[in-house]
Amino acid sequence: MAETTEYDLIVIGGGPAGYAGAIRAGQLGKKVACIELERAGGTCLNWGCIPTKALLKSAEFFRSLQKAETFGINVKDAGFDFAKVMDRSRGVAGQMAKGVEFLFRKNKVDYFVGRAQVSVPGMVEITEGEHKGKFFKTKNVLLATGCKPRRLPDVPVDGQRVLTSREALEPRKSPPKSIVIIGAGAIGVEFAYFYNAFGSKVTLVEMLPQVVPVEDEDVAKALQRAFEKQGITVHVNTKVENIRVRKDKVELSLVKTGEANSTELEAESLLIAIGVTPNLEGALSNKVKLDLERGYVKVNDNYESSVKGIYAAGDIIGPPWLAHVATFEAVNAVNAMFGHHHAGRVKIFPGATYCQPQIASTGLTEKAAKEKGLSYKVGKFPFTASGKAVAAGDSEGFVKIITDAKTGEIYGAHIIGNEAPELIAEYVLAMNMEGTVDEVHRSIHAHPTLSEALMEAAAATSGEAIHI
Repeated sequence: MAETTEYDLIVIGGGPAGYAGAIRAGQLGKKVACIELERAGGTCLNWGCIPTKALLKSAEFFRSLQKAETFGINVKDAGFDFAKVMDRSRGVAGQMAKGVEFLFRKNKVDYFVGRAQVSVPGMVEITEGEHKGKFFKTKNVLLATGCKPRRLPDVPVDGQRVLTSREALEPRKSPPKSIVIIGAGAIGVEFAYFYNAFGSKVTLVEMLPQVVPVEDEDVAKALQRAFEKQGITVHVNTKVENIRVRKDKVELSLVKTGEANSTELEAESLLIAIGVTPNLEGALSNKVKLDLERGYVKVNDNYESSVKGIYAAGDIIGPPWLAHVATFEAVNAVNAMFGHHHAGRVKIFPGATYCQPQIASTGLTEKAAKEKGLSYKVGKFPFTASGKAVAAGDSEGFVKIITDAKTGEIYGAHIIGNEAPELIAEYVLAMNMEGTVDEVHRSIHAHPTLSEALMEAAAATSGEAIHI
């Protein structure tokens, strides 16, 4: 008979939800194991958030060198070693993965690499890997298996001509001379910026009416203008059809919404960035039937599934598919299962996109406020009026605030510009504390800082902004 070990919790998946949930259980003194198919950190740390930010930093730094003369600095013939750019990204991911493994040891979390399956409620088996055949008894299971890139049917991903974000992060010696990116969400626009910075001819195609479709319309328009100024070709309201993968190129047709004729296009590579799909492959035996919705695990306010003792958190329970949301969900799921106070389901959260100019937002867009029939005010402050932004040479973009017309309740905050993801936290905190736009306005912000733009946008909702 196979050896069995009993746990208070087994976490399946070691990404931002999985490792955070396991560590939280360890903090609570529980006997916990985390089983991850590849490496601690999951997709985000190894093939998503972290390595892409390393790539984007290299692109941003290279772009800064190209405009060094603006700052009175002479830099001649600045070049790049693309292989080293890619290797640095992998190195950053590796370093962070080791950090997660250290945290597992610190919090007495047993860590196994392999594919895990819930055989029956209360029993988990490792079905692939070095520990194959090992069984564990457990009082609770947390499914944190995440998502994987969505692919196009009949378009094989080969890592050379056709890529997803995963293949785009694998080491290579040179960028493609030309690339078409399908999908202008966060992943699509980040890779568009990255490849363009290193000399690729980039064509970005989005089926919906705007790039970054979840963002405020003003932000999307500003990003498209910035991208086109950088030399990126942008097509919105456009579908990609008739993809033909050749030995040395990819051919395809672009079809504009409402138009009968198509435009033919070819490029060295094609990056598919059309979203994600739930990843429960092999995680549940045919004896375990959970309620699903479009493939995602349905959970209650305690993050418990339809089967008692089986919880789920992170991307596998559906949008917004953000690492920081996944971490929040998993920590609260563990608190709930062990009877500790928890914050329930996610309500207010920031979104962030790390191309240049950067984007960050929380709450309602202006379009959403209008569709809800809300009576609202808008405050807007451009970074061209920010002394710190102008001094830093990064004055592109603005802060836009949407508030209740009478009470000043903050409905949404939208930022495009340098350090936007760092700045958005103030408005997330204000909204969580049910603060008003007046309280942001009346909080003194240091001068000169980019954060002054948050205060000025708040003031602009009542016509009190000083610098515009």
